[in-house]
Amino acid sequence: MVSSHPRPLSGDRALGLLGIAGFLVLWELVPRTGIVSQAYLSPPSQIFETIWQLLHSGTLFRHLGASLQRSLWGLLLAIGLGVTLGLLMGWFSRFERIVDPILQLFRQTSAFALFPVFILFLGIGELSKIAIIFWASFWPVLLSTISGVKQVDQLLINAARSMGASPLFVFRKVVLPAASPSIFTGVRLAGTYCITALVAAEMIGAHSGLGFLTLNSQEVFQIPTMYAGILLLALLGLALNYALALIERRLTRWRKGLTLNA
Repeated sequence: MVSSHPRPLSGDRALGLLGIAGFLVLWELVPRTGIVSQAYLSPPSQIFETIWQLLHSGTLFRHLGASLQRSLWGLLLAIGLGVTLGLLMGWFSRFERIVDPILQLFRQTSAFALFPVFILFLGIGELSKIAIIFWASFWPVLLSTISGVKQVDQLLINAARSMGASPLFVFRKVVLPAASPSIFTGVRLAGTYCITALVAAEMIGAHSGLGFLTLNSQEVFQIPTMYAGILLLALLGLALNYALALIERRLTRWRKGLTLNA
């Protein structure tokens, strides 16, 4: 029997595209008809034309490359340290009791409040920008990893141990796969925070990047370029989220078979 699942999916996609098209038409009409002055709100056609000019001149690649480098370095460092520390804290309760109080103190400190500290120790170069992105992205990865490890069904662990499995085998073959959905949730949240922190990071002595482009355009009142930077930041966030979701699907293919058999 032919499955009927693709029809609602394609219908939802069509409705989504229709919603986006309607929003763009409304956005175009509001400044064009004078409801809001174009000095404050640029129409999409003008913004897309500005993006094309940035692309044609090569300026877009310079800003996009700088932002990608900073955000990816900060995100990768956050994932590496967050997952490692989260696995240790989730698996070793004594280690968690030692480390958790100081981490709870640090967690309440905003990355933006630490601007002066990062600048003092790391200067206004790339390291301070990466540090801000790292700090904002680190916590969702850490907390989701700890939660994922703690929520692993104890019956699975006991069953593996009863068959003589070593602690390392239990950790690698039972705990880590079972915790992976929660870990990837934290990673995708970190991707969102990464782009949010990117704009703030590029306020610190930056001369390139999409955040710098947006803020600098606002200061010199180049409004179409400002909106172009905002739109490009949103698209960068969407692209990063899609890439992380694709990686998650590739690394957790085994869950599909488990779902089908359940």
